[in-house]
Amino acid sequence: MAADPRAAKTDAALLDTYLRHLTIERGLSSNSLGAYRRDLAKYLEWLEARGLGSVSDASPADVSAFLVRLREGEGLAASSVSRALSSVRGFHRFLLDEGVLEADSTARVRAPKLPSRLPKALSVAEVERLLQAAEGETLEAMRDTALVELLYASGARISELVDLNVDDLIEPGILRVRGKGNKQRIVPVGSFAQRALDRYLVRARRELSTRGSATPALFLGTRGARPSRQSAFNLLDAIATRADLAGRVSPHTLRHSFATHLLEGGADVRVVQELLGHASVSTTQIYTLVTADTLRDVYATSHPRANLG
Repeated sequence: MAADPRAAKTDAALLDTYLRHLTIERGLSSNSLGAYRRDLAKYLEWLEARGLGSVSDASPADVSAFLVRLREGEGLAASSVSRALSSVRGFHRFLLDEGVLEADSTARVRAPKLPSRLPKALSVAEVERLLQAAEGETLEAMRDTALVELLYASGARISELVDLNVDDLIEPGILRVRGKGNKQRIVPVGSFAQRALDRYLVRARRELSTRGSATPALFLGTRGARPSRQSAFNLLDAIATRADLAGRVSPHTLRHSFATHLLEGGADVRVVQELLGHASVSTTQIYTLVTADTLRDVYATSHPRANLG
């Protein structure tokens, strides 16, 4: 049973209680929990620096000043400031529900306006260039080709891909992905990616696995262990450099490209939402801004009353 936060004596203890709540009740990933911890630790340090005895003494003006400090003092982007406010707001609401606070000081605090930025997407030709740059006969090249093919074929996040186990290939052409909050989704895998995976599993993974202790991980590093997100990012960056796409490719670029190319091909936005693992279709709809012209063309050629002719 979780500790009663009303019995906690310090803000640090209250924070630990809240993080345990997020772990148990919401099943957040270690990456998300780390972001909450960093944001809230910085917030509590800010309150202490302002001479406040505890989070219960924080006013809306204190919360707003904290956001100004992040934006102007630390130069954080609006998206990072908004994330910090979300962390602080969740913490305050939890303490309010538990009877630690009598009022929510974050209720009327507004997040900074986010710029309307469209996701970057590669063209199909550029994706093909990237895949060609990954190809080779070494164990690492076979692994890298399978990784890049799967990133583009599934639209998965890089953290989701490095967390995959061999058993998550539940049948040929079908992948089980664990997303945010440990939610599972089923994603089809195209024939090109499936061939690259088969080649990697038969010719490369078996050899790589002998270099380390037994692990169920699908992708293995040169020492036979599950690679980190950063190492996967680094190898993709090296491949992009060989493809003359340096500075333009990240794992998320391939996720954006996956969604954009599906919508350009006429896919339903709710299907793309399911494939990406978005909780809300409104998150997915940003991609429709990228492909508005293409969707208009699809409409013109598909709807029976789109044209007079």
